[in-house]
Amino acid sequence: MEISTQHTDPAPPLAAPSTAAGKRAARGATRPGDRVFLGLSRGSGILLLVIMAAIAVFLTYRAALAISKDDGNFLTTFEWNTSLLPAKFGIAVLAFGTVVSSIVAMALAVPVAVGIALFLTHYAPRRLAGPIAYVIDLLAAVPSIVYGLWGALVLVPHLSGLYGWLDDYLGWTGILSWQGGAPRSLLTVGILLAIMILPIITNVSREVFRQVPRMHEEAALALGATRWEVIRMAVLPFGRSGVISASMLGLGRALGETMAVATVLSPTFDIQASLLDPGGGTFAQNIASKFNEATEFGQDALIASGLVLFVITLLVNGAARMIINRRKEYSGANA
Repeated sequence: MEISTQHTDPAPPLAAPSTAAGKRAARGATRPGDRVFLGLSRGSGILLLVIMAAIAVFLTYRAALAISKDDGNFLTTFEWNTSLLPAKFGIAVLAFGTVVSSIVAMALAVPVAVGIALFLTHYAPRRLAGPIAYVIDLLAAVPSIVYGLWGALVLVPHLSGLYGWLDDYLGWTGILSWQGGAPRSLLTVGILLAIMILPIITNVSREVFRQVPRMHEEAALALGATRWEVIRMAVLPFGRSGVISASMLGLGRALGETMAVATVLSPTFDIQASLLDPGGGTFAQNIASKFNEATEFGQDALIASGLVLFVITLLVNGAARMIINRRKEYSGANA
C-alpha cells in the first residue's frame, strides 16, 4: 500500500510596502484632532518666541534712548537722577542689592525647602504629611503685598534681637556688623524673600522626590543602608535636577519681587559693607517706587534697568539649564 506524500510550498512572504506608501498610510492614520493639536502646540511655541523677542526689542530700544543721554556710567554710577540736566544714573547699587538679597534668600530657603520635602515624602506619616503639604500649597498663593505688610509690621520689629546677636558674635567680620537703627536692610529683604520662595521650592522638590523609583530605595535597603543612606544614595541623586529647577523658579521670583521688598527696605543709592545696615535697593523695587512720578525720559531709564534684570534672569535660567543637562545622566531619570 503506497502512501503518497504531498508537498506544499510555503506561502511567499508578503511584500513590504514601499516607503512612500508607508508614509502615506501613516499620514492617513493621523487623526484630525492630532493634527489640530500639533498645529496649536507648534503655534504656541512660536508665539512664545515672538513675544520674548518683542519684549527684548522694546526694552533694548527704550534703554538705548536713555543710555545715550546718560551723563554717568550706566553700569558703575552710584546715583539715580533722571530729572536733572544732564541726567545721571546707574545700576551699580541696584545690581548689588538684587544679587545679594537673592543670594541670601536662596541660602536660607533651599536647605529648608529640601529638608521639608524629604520629611514629607520619607519620614512623616501620611495623615501628617497631607495637612502640612496643604498648608505649604496655601502659602504659595499668598499675594506678595500681604508678605510685605507682614514683614513691615511683624518681621522688622522682631529682628532687632537677631541683629544684635549677629553684631555681638559675628560683627568682627564687617559683613554682619550693626550700627543700630531699624532693621530695614538687605538681610531683612533676604529673609522675607526666603519665606516667600520657600513654598515654591518645597512643592516642586516634593513632587520630584515622589518620583524616585521604588526599586532604587528597596535595593539600597536590601544592601543594609540606613534611611539617611537611602536618601543620600538614591533619592538625592535622582532628584538633583528637579531641585535645581525648583531653586531656579524660586530665584526667579526673588529677583523680580517688587512690593514686598519696597515695603521692608529703606532704599538708598549707596552700597553698605554690612548686610545689617539700612540702605541699598533692587531693580524691581526701584522701578515700582519711581515709575509713577517719572518723566518720559525717567521711564526710559527705568526700562533700561529692567532690561538688565531681564538679561540677568535669562542668564540664570540658561545656567540652570546647562547644569541640569550636565547632571541628568546621574539622576536615574533615564534609567
